[in-house]
Amino acid sequence: MIVTQKTIITCAVTGNIVTRDQHPGLPVTPEEIATAAVDAARAGAAIAHIHVRDPLTGRPSMEIEHYREVVERIRASGTDVIINLTTGEGGRFVPSETEPRIAGPGTTLCHPERRVQHVVELGPEMCTLDLNTMNSGQQVVINTPANLRKMAALIRAAGVMPEIEVFDSGDIHLGRDLIAEGTLSAPHHFQIVTGVKYGAASTVAALAYMISILPSSSTWSAFGLGRSEYPMLAASYLLGGHVRVGFEDNVHISKGRLARDNAELVMKAVGLLESLGGTPASAAEARQILGLRSPS
Repeated sequence: MIVTQKTIITCAVTGNIVTRDQHPGLPVTPEEIATAAVDAARAGAAIAHIHVRDPLTGRPSMEIEHYREVVERIRASGTDVIINLTTGEGGRFVPSETEPRIAGPGTTLCHPERRVQHVVELGPEMCTLDLNTMNSGQQVVINTPANLRKMAALIRAAGVMPEIEVFDSGDIHLGRDLIAEGTLSAPHHFQIVTGVKYGAASTVAALAYMISILPSSSTWSAFGLGRSEYPMLAASYLLGGHVRVGFEDNVHISKGRLARDNAELVMKAVGLLESLGGTPASAAEARQILGLRSPS
């Protein structure tokens, strides 16, 4: 396992699950999402993880023009934050009540090429590649090995580094197979997700096991959902990894108190890391740690 002297903070600013009923300040429009990413960077985040929403409804979106506006606004801001676009949208399946083989309301499942189209067109430095196939609420997330190979090939051809997102130990074994066959070329960076129901638990024991089966040459980060966000941040740092916070994962700065914004969550992460003896990495340092190409 690679242990670095500085710790990369990722901020996932909006995600696709949290609603404005849960936090009235949730970024929804491209301008709000870009502003949240820039503010998080100025607070100490080296990476901004981006989903987009329909500005009118607040629902998750795959609209390329929304991504384009967010990316262009961030790039024009003067910050050098690393942009990490999601490719998780388009992977949900809800079986019809009358015929389970037919997609019912809420299904977003689409061709793998469509799921990475915005990455190919916009050329961010990073994007996620979710390896999970699992229950998610009353829905199912589906990422078949065949579709992952197609997505990975397009991501690689675009010169983008995939953040290999894993939700349980089986996902890591799949990732190792994709690495062994050459589908995922070096360098490799894993994002370990804990706290999703029916996935890995937000415990030190679960995290330690998942770390133990990662490829030895990889870098990695981990995070916990909800109340586990900061305990898992501390665990990830102490076990040698990088960290993530943001409204996608948690909207509270402390028990019963909503965070002012994503930047406040990042500032708390910076303070916690420093109290443990750590130092947050700048975006430039994060690029060196991860082996990223220089931004265009």
